[in-house]
Amino acid sequence: MPKSAFVTIAGRTNAGKSSLLNALVGEKIASVSNKPQTTRTRITGIKTIGDTQLVFMDTPGLHKPKNKLSEHMLNTVTESVVDIDLLLFMMDCTRQMTPQEEAMLLDCKRRKRPVIVILNKIDLLEDKTRLAGMMVGIQSRFDPASIIPISVTEQDGVDLVEQEVLSHAKESPHFFPDEMFTDQPEKVIAAEMVREQLLRMLDDEVPHGIAVMTESMTEREEQDILDISVVIYCERESHKGIVIGKKGAMLKRVASAARTSLEDFFRIKVNLQCWVKVKEDWRNREGLIRSFGLTED
Repeated sequence: MPKSAFVTIAGRTNAGKSSLLNALVGEKIASVSNKPQTTRTRITGIKTIGDTQLVFMDTPGLHKPKNKLSEHMLNTVTESVVDIDLLLFMMDCTRQMTPQEEAMLLDCKRRKRPVIVILNKIDLLEDKTRLAGMMVGIQSRFDPASIIPISVTEQDGVDLVEQEVLSHAKESPHFFPDEMFTDQPEKVIAAEMVREQLLRMLDDEVPHGIAVMTESMTEREEQDILDISVVIYCERESHKGIVIGKKGAMLKRVASAARTSLEDFFRIKVNLQCWVKVKEDWRNREGLIRSFGLTED
């Protein structure tokens, strides 16, 4: 009898949600960086194990909204914990719980939503004896279905998360083809791989004022080459100069690193062209936020 489970991954920024999604699915489908708010929209990852299909939804991190884009991101989180089979609530065990984390866990307890609390980054916890106390406190206050300490970067405990999620699957038809691992369009994946490199290579506020759109993607079958053209949108003219760099050096570095990731993902030689344009204050302009595909509409 086929089974399925729809699972949302939520939690604060930089807790390791996207890294966990990638580890569970076994494919790089979500951008990862050490910058907060790397994930802007809901990203779906799919894994079919035998007769059971697990559908994971990575969400933006909990944070205080500063612009219209931030508000859309938080709405995405709120909407993603409704009508699901299970919530994986990611926490950074090296940091204090925030009021937003407490509020979400208390709301799930009140609504009797099944929650697994994931205590990530145990490899960075200097005093491992603190884990037991944390787990007791979380269990007594929020009453989750289970608590699992893990380290995504060390691949420690990820298999336990998968086993626990499997136990929550219910009899149901599969909603995606069994070989599918994401419903993300290829153009979106390509744009996110470019943005990931911008996040990694640029400092301060510049990366957060950037959006990336794939304008075209065509395959030259006779040459086995994938031509991809992307546009990088900045909020300010000064940011455009930073993205391009002296004599185009920064843009070349970003494009080179992104090309490597794209070739690994698509398993084909990639010809990547990157263009940089300015859209002033786009994070507060509803029309642009929608045109960039950063809403749930």
